[in-house]
Amino acid sequence: VQLQASGGGLVQAGGSLRLSCAASGIILSINVMGWYRQAPGKQRELVASITSGGSTNYADSVMGRFTISRDNAKNTVYLQMNSLKPEDTAVYYCKSTIRTITYLEVWGQGTLVTVSS
Repeated sequence: VQLQASGGGLVQAGGSLRLSCAASGIILSINVMGWYRQAPGKQRELVASITSGGSTNYADSVMGRFTISRDNAKNTVYLQMNSLKPEDTAVYYCKSTIRTITYLEVWGQGTLVTVSS
């Protein structure tokens, strides 16, 4: 089982980006899917998460600007990022709790988001 993240890039402040993260492999179900980020010199932090039922949770710093969603049929989670700020610059990682034969906590590779001022 693996997660493949995509969608990062360079954008000007005020711009938008959409990140995607698709799970593949033998998957029976996926519980929580989430996005984390790690800026240089800082600890990794939760950005947003979404349960299989669609309940969402956001960091205060992104509330109202970012939207997390998921497509259960495609085993994919998205992060729509609007009104981006330079302080959003970080490597973004997706993480999911996936039920295969057992339960696995799986991290995707990071995707770099750079917001220029």
